[in-house]
Amino acid sequence: MEVELISINHAILGLLSHKPMTGYDLKKLIQESSFLYWSGNNNQIYKALVELLNAGFVTNEVRHQDSSPSKKIYTVTSAGLAELRKWVAAPPEPPEFKKTFLIQLAWADLLNPDELNALLAGYEQEVRTQLLLLKGQAGSDHDVNEGKGITLWKLIHSNLISTYNNELTWLAELRHELGLT
Repeated sequence: MEVELISINHAILGLLSHKPMTGYDLKKLIQESSFLYWSGNNNQIYKALVELLNAGFVTNEVRHQDSSPSKKIYTVTSAGLAELRKWVAAPPEPPEFKKTFLIQLAWADLLNPDELNALLAGYEQEVRTQLLLLKGQAGSDHDVNEGKGITLWKLIHSNLISTYNNELTWLAELRHELGLT
């Protein structure tokens, strides 16, 4: 029986493929990641871990500690690695470019030039803020990987940065075309 998994489950399998971790370790890595876009809240992670455990894709071991609460350490199984490999080899989904801003912009002709400038400035500031945050995260995703994985994660990070830079270039072109420069 094949278990349908959502992407967070595959991300967790991927993280566990590098080393066994606790739910807390997974939460911290997901929250610090520049491209693992889930909130990393406990409900999502522990629900996914239960699903993965029930599917036989991970096991857990309780480690008792003298001065701290016990920890559950999760480890990916060979079935989990096979599922991860199958998912990684599957055809990729088409890229998503859903941006609420574009929907707002579609009716921006309702705004006067000052309001339109304010809208564009606000969006540009948000893009710049996200770009700065992303640049500040440089290297945080690399802690999970070793070897060739580091190169892949660096290039993923580079892709995200180029996306934000492209958005800034597009905003400049938009302003120019609308005569707002």
